Amino acid sequence: MFNIDLLKNLLLISIALSTITCTLIQKTKGFLPNSKWITFYSLIINLVIGIFFCLTFTSLSLENSLWIGFFSFLGADSIYKALEGKISSYTDILDRKNISIKKENIINREED
Repeated sequence: MFNIDLLKNLLLISIALSTITCTLIQKTKGFLPNSKWITFYSLIINLVIGIFFCLTFTSLSLENSLWIGFFSFLGADSIYKALEGKISSYTDILDRKNISIKKENIINREED
């Protein structure tokens, strides 16, 4: 079963982590030999800091900590905004008996 609440929690933690890692990467990218390494450096920093961040401040597993680091690398804020309000759990979909349509979304067509 798809755990929507866990995904939301991981993304919210990733947003906080991405703020920290983005600042760290901006401060330390000058030490890289050339700009080709920035993406790889960013991935490593996000995964390492993600693990330490989660194991220190949360009770999440190592596997979830890696996901948080990966989400932070991809851009957790963008992912969260894209998914917010669009994902429903399977039981929520099954429990819906009525379909509601907002009044402004109804199109009235006149017959010719």
